Amino acid sequence: MSTPNKPDRRSAAQRQAARRKTARRRKARTILISCCAALLVVCVGAGIFLTRQAPQTAPVEEDASSDTTVMAEVTPTPEVEATPTPDPAQQRIDEATELASANTTGTAPVVTDPDTWNARGKELMDRLCADEFYISEGIDVTEKEGFPYLIAVNRAASTVTVYTLDEEGRYTVPYMAMVCSGGPDTPLGFFATPVDYPWRLLSGPCYGQYATRIWDAYLFHSVPYYTQHKDDLEYDQYNQLGTQASLGCIRLAVVDVKWIYDNCDLGTRVIIYDDENDPGPMGKPGTIYTDPADEDMRGWDPTDPDPENPWDDKYLTGTTIRSQAAWDEWYAAQEDGRWTGSLTPTDLQGFSTDSSIEGTRG
Repeated sequence: MSTPNKPDRRSAAQRQAARRKTARRRKARTILISCCAALLVVCVGAGIFLTRQAPQTAPVEEDASSDTTVMAEVTPTPEVEATPTPDPAQQRIDEATELASANTTGTAPVVTDPDTWNARGKELMDRLCADEFYISEGIDVTEKEGFPYLIAVNRAASTVTVYTLDEEGRYTVPYMAMVCSGGPDTPLGFFATPVDYPWRLLSGPCYGQYATRIWDAYLFHSVPYYTQHKDDLEYDQYNQLGTQASLGCIRLAVVDVKWIYDNCDLGTRVIIYDDENDPGPMGKPGTIYTDPADEDMRGWDPTDPDPENPWDDKYLTGTTIRSQAAWDEWYAAQEDGRWTGSLTPTDLQGFSTDSSIEGTRG
């Protein structure tokens, strides 16, 4: 027997409100389901992204002391640019060049590796001693008692190198190198110094300080002066040091020619040779420039140790390339008075001769 439908006693308005409420519930449920689905999609996508970005892991390492599995994370090592290994020989050359450049305001020095100086000096002396011309000249580089130095002049490269004795009693050890100017008439050969002069009349006429005769009319001397005054230097000729510029003598800066005058006793051996490709075992020193327009300074050799010299004292060591032994001797001579004790008398003209009027000589 069927149960009859229970009569709906709600009014029409109540029934309509109920239908609206039911519709709102369905809509809310639909929106909730849609949001959950969207959130699920976002979470799944984020999980995939994080998985792709996660660092790689090394193979599992088993800890011998436990059952715990250790995961070793591998961190990429950044690429580091390799630093080139310094060349020791170049470092030595750079240091020696810096020292030799302290006073250089003209031509830059060319310095060789100090660790090669002795070997290069021996090679040069062996070569000259085997040369038929120098054999005929009576070349002898073995020790001469009482003479600590031998002087070698490379005429073609405008460089003077002083040598001391090696362990075998031969003059093969480079001691110091000086920039100079000779000329086409400078004689090649093997000589011994016979006489020296604090000032010497030269061709022109002109004058040279601290002159030491090499042979015949050829001497070591300063760059010429117009007159016998320390402030009347042929400044144009000074700026030619390091080139072939003389009538045959060997011109040097005052600091260098005075060193020969002070330290190389008469009878010191001198070799003059040509090698335009190799100035000498130590290299070739630079030069100091003097401004022809500077009437207050141009008449003085910048390296002249005379106390009246207006040039800065820093130029007093010149541009000479010195071994450590030579530097030690230099400073000792300053301290014990040997260097200043042999100064030529200060005799000044009061002005420098204008080379554009007088020309150059010597």
